[in-house]
Amino acid sequence: MNSALRFAAPLVLASLVLSLSACNKSENKDEGEAGTETAAAATTDEAAKTEPGAPAVAGIEGLETEKKQVSYMIGLDMAKSLAPIKDDLDVEVIAEAMAASFAGETPKLTDEQSLKIQEAFTAKLQAKQAAEQAAKAAKGKEEGAAFLVANKDKPGVKTTESGLQYRVERAGNGPQPAATDVVRVHYKGTLLDGTVFDSSYERGQPAEFGLNQVIPGWSEGVALMPVGSKYTFWIPSELGYGENGGGPIPPNSMLTFEVELIEIVK
Repeated sequence: MNSALRFAAPLVLASLVLSLSACNKSENKDEGEAGTETAAAATTDEAAKTEPGAPAVAGIEGLETEKKQVSYMIGLDMAKSLAPIKDDLDVEVIAEAMAASFAGETPKLTDEQSLKIQEAFTAKLQAKQAAEQAAKAAKGKEEGAAFLVANKDKPGVKTTESGLQYRVERAGNGPQPAATDVVRVHYKGTLLDGTVFDSSYERGQPAEFGLNQVIPGWSEGVALMPVGSKYTFWIPSELGYGENGGGPIPPNSMLTFEVELIEIVK
């Protein structure tokens, strides 16, 4: 479910309430210790307090009071959280509902009506997201397949029975890992548009993993490599993350990996 459906205001206000609660607890604890302070110290503390209603940040045009600054801050936070569904919202009606609630007026919606509206809106968003996901998956599949068809005839490119494509960039002379081995590698993974989504080079440290714990394209490809080799792999989506994708990887993405096999970890 889209997190925006839960709405930002309750989260913001809950955070503020928790902060205030923590302050109150601290003040209550300090009350027991205050009796040991001198009257002079108490007077000094009182003088050091910020003037009630004074803004936390001075000199902001249109936000000259604490009340205005806090209100604007909450408004910004709500806007960021609700941005994904902004086209489905009427800001004036949101403000109307908040004002009525704060004033203790009878709301235009009962709890039952609110629940029905929320459920219907959630279903609408889920259907929209599913359609967008399906469109991305279809596009990824089509573009990836077209790339692999064009790539397979390029110099040095070989294609395995599964559809994995690879090219030897540097030949090694060490042993080849078995399907159950743990290997240490340096690698960079990119999407079809050239976006780097993962790189051990950028982290400055090789990665270690079992060949039976990664995507099929990796397992098959790295098993072809003698230690000391560097290969480029072009992995079809069905040998990668498939229709669901994963993290920064869109659904049905064809993936390119540059891989250096450093050693087989014993």
